[in-house]
Amino acid sequence: MNAKLTLPLLTEDTAPEKGRELLSNTHKKQGFIPNMYREMAHAPGALSTYLHGYDWFRKESGFTPAEQEVVLLAISRENACHYCVAAHSMIAEKVSKVPPQAIQAIREGAAIHDPKLRALAAFVKEMVQTRGNPSQASLQAFTNAGYSEQQALQVVLAIAVKTISNYTNHLFDTPVDAAFASYALPTGEKGSV
Repeated sequence: MNAKLTLPLLTEDTAPEKGRELLSNTHKKQGFIPNMYREMAHAPGALSTYLHGYDWFRKESGFTPAEQEVVLLAISRENACHYCVAAHSMIAEKVSKVPPQAIQAIREGAAIHDPKLRALAAFVKEMVQTRGNPSQASLQAFTNAGYSEQQALQVVLAIAVKTISNYTNHLFDTPVDAAFASYALPTGEKGSV
């Protein structure tokens, strides 16, 4: 069994001073504070870096909202993060409007029917699995699908951000928030390949 941290979930009142504002801003923006943020607040630099990088990826990646979600969900599945697979599955369906077949395919490690999203997910998967050393064929398939080389760097940003969140969730075995609990993987399944 993997080691787990026993630090408590923090609140706006119990977080270190530098984490309080981050949690407060999240509460105002989202209406609640996700458990993952309440854990990350123990290291305010991790939470700040995550939030800043996530915001940059969402606003500046050049990917559509659906493509962004494919990237984030694929990374989370490859990293076997049960929490982020649930969260991004919900966001993919309810907010980013990812085709249902694509969501299910990523969650199950199956092929996505849409060729452009399939190329994107395959590139992301290879980037995670090879620790940023994709084959030339994989990069070519990514660019042939209509993505730019600059967007390959945006995938690196997404991997960095999701590594912070996925590894935090591994260390805490983060309880999935009620907001996306219905998207949690069945017990025993952690989203791994």
